[in-house]
Amino acid sequence: WTLKDTKGRTVKLSDFRGKVVILDFWDTWCPPCRKEIPGFIKLQEAYGGKGLQVIGAAIGQEGEAAVKKFAAEWKMNYPVVLAEPGVVREYGGIRSIPTTFVIDITGRARAMHVGYVDASTFEREVLALLPEG
Repeated sequence: WTLKDTKGRTVKLSDFRGKVVILDFWDTWCPPCRKEIPGFIKLQEAYGGKGLQVIGAAIGQEGEAAVKKFAAEWKMNYPVVLAEPGVVREYGGIRSIPTTFVIDITGRARAMHVGYVDASTFEREVLALLPEG
């Protein structure tokens, strides 16, 4: 898929082949989503240079402007895109948020979590998938 992020840049999932990707479907009004974001920010800081890319895919029920404002206020250090209906369908029609996928370097989803998950769980999964070195 190809989507625009909150800064107007084009984000293609295929551009991140060779990286471990945490793809988080979330929204601005969702308390467990908000609880996860600081952990994603820390993971991106710690492992972004080692082959991790976090992507936030906002469902955007409150609109694009609310998502942009939220991403700026929370200082989200990873791309935040608006998840179009086709992308949501691609991932099984997300029924509950947060729903988060951990995707390996070949583009295969290796884990899926529905609901709040602490950063240490994501960190373990990411470390197991990151190339050594």
